[in-house]
Amino acid sequence: MIPKRFRPAAIAALTVALVSGSMLAYSASAVSGPKAADRATADTFARIADDVLSQRTQALVEDKAGSHGSGKPGTKTRLSAKLKKDEDTALQSLRARKTRLAELGEAYTGADTRVVVDRATITGGKATVQVTEQTTLTYKKVRGDEPATTDIGTKYELTLTSKKGGNWELASIKSQNSGPVAVNEPLAAKVNVVTDDGNQYPQGTPASTKYPATANPKVKTGGAYDYTAMAKYAEKYWSNYNPAYRKFSGNGGDCTNFISQALKAGGWKNVSGTTYDYRNWWYDGALQTDSWVGANEWSWFTLSNQRATNLANVYQADIGDVLQVDFNKDGSKDHSMMVTYRSAAGMPYVTYHSTNTYRKSLASLIASYPDAIYYAYRT
Repeated sequence: MIPKRFRPAAIAALTVALVSGSMLAYSASAVSGPKAADRATADTFARIADDVLSQRTQALVEDKAGSHGSGKPGTKTRLSAKLKKDEDTALQSLRARKTRLAELGEAYTGADTRVVVDRATITGGKATVQVTEQTTLTYKKVRGDEPATTDIGTKYELTLTSKKGGNWELASIKSQNSGPVAVNEPLAAKVNVVTDDGNQYPQGTPASTKYPATANPKVKTGGAYDYTAMAKYAEKYWSNYNPAYRKFSGNGGDCTNFISQALKAGGWKNVSGTTYDYRNWWYDGALQTDSWVGANEWSWFTLSNQRATNLANVYQADIGDVLQVDFNKDGSKDHSMMVTYRSAAGMPYVTYHSTNTYRKSLASLIASYPDAIYYAYRT
């Protein structure tokens, strides 16, 4: 059983199968048990999801003459009354996020959102659909040295209802990731508060989120660790997971497992011992320590073994440094990520699992969670 203090944060990839095109199309007179949707129906579901998610993405893109930030041309998506209200609220939230990003010196000039149906089943007149969204946002060259793009891989579950005339009405769309929301995703409900077990741990010192930060350059060469190798590893496996390691799903997720892999690729050495003692850190083919996969345990290991020190400001983080977030300020760290790019102007860009994300600016994370508690680790 996973202990209450175990919080690796974020979701691992789902194992899904694309429905076969040989299945018969749904009809209202079909047998009441769950049936896989045929390819044409699955394509319809993909277009519906693509339209809704593209509208969300476009709400973040810099306004252009004649552009209204809608979904893909020619798509007409029917939403339930409740979902329409929810999506209107979501778009307002994302436009407000765009404004906050502009205040932090960040904007996007273009975006591409694509959706693939992983699984679609129909029971009676209702459909349940799992999809994967892949979105690429193009950074505007505000400071001049931003990376080209940020990329996101997000999983959603849709529910739809069959209407007269063979049309489908979208009733709900829910993220299946438990990590931080994607930059084009409205905020989810707050996670449950974790009960303090009464023990004392090396919790570390929260970092300021004031921008810009006092310079604190990192010595990247000549030491015990290869920070370039850490970043290259993370950027290689941010979406296509390394098959040499297990994936972690459920409420915990894969984010800390992922940064542990990257740190090992850059030279972090094992510390042997029991799996549950946070002062140990290792992974093998069958087991791993709690500190390898747990966000809190990783921080306790790292600070107690002097593998890293806390930075005073999150914007001081550099290549190979690690950032953690306590989203609801309950004293338990929820998510781990690694800096894989840093602009000359002082903006760190993080890569992480759950939600699978490549080079997301720290500004965009803070714009989504301005009231969270952040920890920055100089590795």
